[in-house]
Amino acid sequence: MLMEGKTIQVAAIEPGLYELVFANRDDSVNKLNQATMAELQQAVSTLSDQDDLRGLLIRSDKDSFIVGADITEFVGLFSAGEEEITTGLKQMNAIFNSIEDLPCPTVAAINGVALGGGFELCLACDYRVMTSNAKVGLPEVKLGIYPGWGGTVRLPRLIGVDNANEWICGGSEQRAKNALQVGAVDAVVEPELLRDGALDLLRGCIAGEFDYAARRTEKQSPIKLNQVEQMMAFESAKGMIGAKAGPHYPAPLTALTSIQKHANMTRDDALSVEAKGFAKLATNAVTPALVGLFLKDQQIKRTTKRYEANAEPVRQAAVLGAGIMGGGVAYQSASRGTPILMKDINEDALQLGLSEASKLFNKQLERGRLDGRKMAASLARIRPTLSYGDFGNVDLVVEAVVENPKIKQSVLAEVESHLPEGAILTSNTSTISITELAKALKKPENFCGMHFFNPVHQMPLVEVIRGEQSSDAAIARTVAYAKAMGKTPIVVNDCPGFLVNRILFPYFAGFTGLLRDGADYRQIDKVMERFGWPMGPAFLLDVVGIDTAHHAGSVLAAGYPDRMGKDDETVIDRLYQLQRLGQKNGKGFYSYEPDRKGKPKKLIDEALPALLEGVVGPAREFSDDEIIARMMIPLCIEAVRCLEDGIAETAAEVDMGLVYGIGLPPFRGGALFYIDQMGLQAFCDLADQHADLGKLYQPTDKMRAMAAAGQTYFG
Repeated sequence: MLMEGKTIQVAAIEPGLYELVFANRDDSVNKLNQATMAELQQAVSTLSDQDDLRGLLIRSDKDSFIVGADITEFVGLFSAGEEEITTGLKQMNAIFNSIEDLPCPTVAAINGVALGGGFELCLACDYRVMTSNAKVGLPEVKLGIYPGWGGTVRLPRLIGVDNANEWICGGSEQRAKNALQVGAVDAVVEPELLRDGALDLLRGCIAGEFDYAARRTEKQSPIKLNQVEQMMAFESAKGMIGAKAGPHYPAPLTALTSIQKHANMTRDDALSVEAKGFAKLATNAVTPALVGLFLKDQQIKRTTKRYEANAEPVRQAAVLGAGIMGGGVAYQSASRGTPILMKDINEDALQLGLSEASKLFNKQLERGRLDGRKMAASLARIRPTLSYGDFGNVDLVVEAVVENPKIKQSVLAEVESHLPEGAILTSNTSTISITELAKALKKPENFCGMHFFNPVHQMPLVEVIRGEQSSDAAIARTVAYAKAMGKTPIVVNDCPGFLVNRILFPYFAGFTGLLRDGADYRQIDKVMERFGWPMGPAFLLDVVGIDTAHHAGSVLAAGYPDRMGKDDETVIDRLYQLQRLGQKNGKGFYSYEPDRKGKPKKLIDEALPALLEGVVGPAREFSDDEIIARMMIPLCIEAVRCLEDGIAETAAEVDMGLVYGIGLPPFRGGALFYIDQMGLQAFCDLADQHADLGKLYQPTDKMRAMAAAGQTYFG
């Protein structure tokens, strides 16, 4: 053994042929943290001192090559300023350059995933061999930055500007077939042949069969496009990438600009351009928000794993109620491999549910994400039924009938009698107390909430609601099933509205209050969409359904009368009374008609102002800042209340619930992060300017105490 560190080992395979193995003793995966980078520098220095060095293989002894840089270590560097960030990047790049400059051919053997800095390390090698089931990629733009260890320099010179723009600015993981097709890797082999295949390539280089020196020179030289070709490649990409990224996410366009700036430079000068652009992005306000979301997501995944470790898997599921929601649940379960019974009381409803699932599978077929054989197999996992005959083998049931407590209690009590011992019963309710619903059951310990968000196949969040008698086993198994369905489950405690809806409806209260005081709903929508929401509150209410919002609002008003109760009629009440239910019947705040693809097209309804007389005040102007404050203050304060009341266990779960559940703009980082960025004292001062609007606008005592002490929700 030439070197044996905590994360890296170096040994001779045969005279002159060495392998550098990433073998982290303390973790199940390899990461490029500061300790690993120090060992990598030592390993390359040791190899350079070997007089017989003829070739180097770099591989991993884990299930994956390298999952990327350890962002928890490097995030501290982002607050140090551009100059220190640039200096740090130069130090890291010196290590990768030393690998690229070794006086021998180098081959990276890629298994599992090689992402971010892990893939940039591979790019520093002369050749890359990849297993057929592995993935590579540069996902840094999803964190608000771009590749800073040579990725923007080496990849365009290796696979061409157009392909590199797509890889870097899109940030998506790439499968082996595509990586080979564009030239990002040089060979794809089956997993068991990886080391031997990489060694064969390395020996071929040593024997002169492959000109590794020419390959190396190409990566270190200017991009081989003339000025006209460069202009066409970069300028055409700017429009598409800018439109896709939007105004709030600067990383993709900054990456593109950086590549364009260093296109005519050799490696070292190009790396300096890359480092300066990276440093500017790293100090942008968006970056800590997106990095924070990544860390919060990792925290939630760790929590989920703890639940999964104590859970029996769900081998057979069932859904009660075969409407759009039931069909969506059935689709999601079947598409992820868990068979599911879909029960309803009439044949027409079953056909509706099957039609919904089939429609979703057909979309996947049209997009090439599955073939006809896989589609048929997935559809076969959904079994429609009008009876409880097969429920003796069911492990978990999702009740998804109408949002009425009496009906739900009746259905839940009925199905409970048909389930085997230990089966878990869940209710997909958005507002009704799980503790109250459990009163109809003989075994309330086997019951909890499982709140999906509509549309099920698109929304990543599932709220798992713990009632007063829900057992740990019931919660764990429900979390495990949600995870198996490809969802992000967050466990919350029972209360009116649970976590997400409880926080969302104060936001709607801010909206109805603005209309009461004379604001234009169309202006509010535009302002909040520019703020970053995928749709403004009026449009969102139309999509949710005015009837759904009216019902949920009534539940929350009863649950929190001091701040969500209302004495006067609101615009939501008026629209519900007029049966303008939104997209579901073509009229709400807006009117809707099908476009060429059959999707509802939003139109201004000139008849609406007259219909809202008496609940909308005399028109007056509001500034954008005033609209944002009146919309966001009640949402943020209620998010704090949910944390203080223990509805969610951590601030991370509160913020991720809002991002995944209602589309709170990711670049804002979440409601609690939004408060942190503003400063808790500044937020309280802003709220105090609106205190006359009621308790929704009044910070809690704990918020004021934290503000006085200079505390934050996230360190």
